[in-house]
Amino acid sequence: MTIVDRIDLFRIFARVVETGSFTRAAATLNMPRSTVSTAIQELESRLGTRLLARTTRSVAPMPDGVAFYEHCVRLVADVAEAETLFRHDRSNPRGLLRVDMPGRIGRLLVAPALPAFLDRYPEIRIELGVTDRAVNLIEDGIDCVLRVGPLTDSGLIARRMGELAIINVASPAYLARHGTPHGPADLQAHEAVHYASPSTGRVEEWEWMEGERTRSMDLPGRVSVNSAEALVACCLSGLGLIQVPAYDVRHHIAAGELVEVMPQYRPDPMPMTLLYPHRKHLSRRLQVFADWLEGVMTQAIG
Repeated sequence: MTIVDRIDLFRIFARVVETGSFTRAAATLNMPRSTVSTAIQELESRLGTRLLARTTRSVAPMPDGVAFYEHCVRLVADVAEAETLFRHDRSNPRGLLRVDMPGRIGRLLVAPALPAFLDRYPEIRIELGVTDRAVNLIEDGIDCVLRVGPLTDSGLIARRMGELAIINVASPAYLARHGTPHGPADLQAHEAVHYASPSTGRVEEWEWMEGERTRSMDLPGRVSVNSAEALVACCLSGLGLIQVPAYDVRHHIAAGELVEVMPQYRPDPMPMTLLYPHRKHLSRRLQVFADWLEGVMTQAIG
């Protein structure tokens, strides 16, 4: 087998991992599904290990497959870079970029700014996923993901995108019924709309900063939601206090639909981070998107 044949096998394997499907990988590579299946069988035979776990509904990498995928991505990127080394259009990034981010950031901040990015880079295509669920970059075939909040050790490369100021808000109707809280001592007489993590189901506590220390408490509340959209909607309906990124409700405050309360008892700002698999082999299209996204975030929350 020649080195060219091997690179083709690596490229096919990487695409199967990224799409989670033999059929989708074949479609994106413009080849028969049987060719993809045969290539994976040949690769597993050469390596002497099982790379993929196959079910009737999906394909996912085994532990050896995850490790091998990392090597494949680097090798395929090296070949792609070498092939374009002497082209005159290297400054024009091209290809598909799969991105995922929280729903309201995607809808309120990124989507409105996206036409300018696509006008500047007409050969880039974007698949924009918007969800509050934590996605797996390899299993879900995502190139990069924007996360809000503290990170766990994921083994991914992290690039800071700024911080989100978090504020306490309520609707005028709620405050008319329950009064306005002025400090943490008043909170037990109030209700909160609880936010439950869509990944873990854990309900977040009410937090605030006292000097350099973070304080927290459980607030009473009869409504729990698992999306930022529902959180804001319930607050607008007068169902309780919420803690929310300031950008998220800026227009509601300006319109008088929500009111900030206890501004001296805000939580610690939440970091925003763009995660992607590799620093050394970062594609040109991902580089320009990351730079652009940082500018969008800075302008929106600055």
